[in-house]
Amino acid sequence: MATEKKTATSSPAAREGDRSVQASGPKQQRAVRTRLQVLDAAAEAFAARGYPSVTIMDVAELAGMTKGAVYFHFANKEALAQEVAARFYERLGVVVESVRQDGLSPLDEVSELLTRTAQAFREDVVVQAGARLQIEYALIGADLPAPFTGYTEALCVSFRRARAAGLLAPGANPEVLSRVLAAAFFGAQHISWIQRGRADLGVRVQELLSTLIPRVEALP
Repeated sequence: MATEKKTATSSPAAREGDRSVQASGPKQQRAVRTRLQVLDAAAEAFAARGYPSVTIMDVAELAGMTKGAVYFHFANKEALAQEVAARFYERLGVVVESVRQDGLSPLDEVSELLTRTAQAFREDVVVQAGARLQIEYALIGADLPAPFTGYTEALCVSFRRARAAGLLAPGANPEVLSRVLAAAFFGAQHISWIQRGRADLGVRVQELLSTLIPRVEALP
């Protein structure tokens, strides 16, 4: 008995579905690229002008698209600020991971982490925008990530390792050191930004490291 061969050729509807699936890849990729383009433009605007002064039209013009295209990806300016702030902390996490991979001693790890973070503040507009948004938190009217918690914990991990290795002065508390150093760094970068456009941030970082870290080898 002959067998039916209906499965050999798909139906017109199935073929149309296949084409839709194939087309969704490039379409989704374009959407992702557009979204990132909007976020880059928003970061540039927030870093340069501050949240209160930036409009959706400003972002659209910087991105080279219409307001409608921006609104397609983000409901409002608050949503843009939240996403830029999230990207800021992601960038800090990338810096932390890059330093971790170098296999440095604990205190050298702290020094390198602050040094590379200072470089990011000088060169990365997303980092600059995120820091400014954090300062302007009360003006945004939307929740932002808790400030610098992951970064402070990364410092604390290094200080705990340093204490375990006997590299910290007696009585030095890793939790306190990490909180103080994180606060001092982000305060220093803000002052450096206002006074010198962050041109002297590297010098300020070295001042912090030499002043705040109680190394055993520095004791008499």
